[in-house]
Amino acid sequence: MMKLNIHNETSRLRAVVLGTANSNGPIPKVEEAYDPKSKEHILAGTYPLEEDMVMEMKSFEKVLLKYDVKVYHPKLINNYNQIFARDIGFVIEDVFIKSNILPERENELVAIQYVIDGINPLKVVRPPQEVHIEGGDVMLWGDHVFVGTYKGSDYKNYITARTNVQGVEYIKALFPNKIVKGFDLIKSKLEARDNALHLDCCFQPIGKDKGVIYKRGFREEADYMYLVDLFGKENLFHIKRNEMYNMNSNIFSIDTNVVVSEKKFKRLNNWLRERGFVVEEVPYAEIAKQEGLLRCSTLPLIRD
Repeated sequence: MMKLNIHNETSRLRAVVLGTANSNGPIPKVEEAYDPKSKEHILAGTYPLEEDMVMEMKSFEKVLLKYDVKVYHPKLINNYNQIFARDIGFVIEDVFIKSNILPERENELVAIQYVIDGINPLKVVRPPQEVHIEGGDVMLWGDHVFVGTYKGSDYKNYITARTNVQGVEYIKALFPNKIVKGFDLIKSKLEARDNALHLDCCFQPIGKDKGVIYKRGFREEADYMYLVDLFGKENLFHIKRNEMYNMNSNIFSIDTNVVVSEKKFKRLNNWLRERGFVVEEVPYAEIAKQEGLLRCSTLPLIRD
């Protein structure tokens, strides 16, 4: 039996599910796009090619293997997008929580069932149907669980609103000893530069006390200030609108001092190196066109 262990975003990674770009399927029709950024690239004729995305994911996997991380992949479903493993489930402490994802993505969960079968079944839960929650919205930070949500009354009109208020309450009930904090995120169906699809599109902790943040991703200034007070302003790297659009906050930590980042994120990568981080740069700009990056492609199972 696999003993799950996730208490934060940055401790030494030992086991992870990494999505796959193989047999990714045809370019979606505009009306099939799950987010405004994919839609933008479908319309522009710049939607990413499978071979480019396969190459990008291989370079990411190579870095994970270099650090002796055990990498699992979803079982392959033909002509199906299985890149974003983060959406379909997540681990808090030693509990695997299956996401209630968009119904048309349900097969993605089936494809990692062989991994879930290796976990104590008492430690695998699925929220009730009215609870919407995806892994990109859930972040662990010691005693805290940060959860991105959308509190607008028009929640159901937004395909980009992935975690509802019931999702935040569900985590609170499941982990009464944790400080569970919901963050109300800006959503847009039309403009990717103003759409925080998940919390990790506008915030992510790194190292022991630092983070990457996009102030305008939060609907309430108080939510942004909560993180500023917790981390200290000097410990936060503030990204700009275009950097948010290019997914600068969606990097991935292998250890408290090792971060995998997109090679074009020059400003961020320099800031990290100046603070003593080892930055493993990989190409990931094609996958970014689907409004997801490195963190979105991973589902960590065990950290030290």
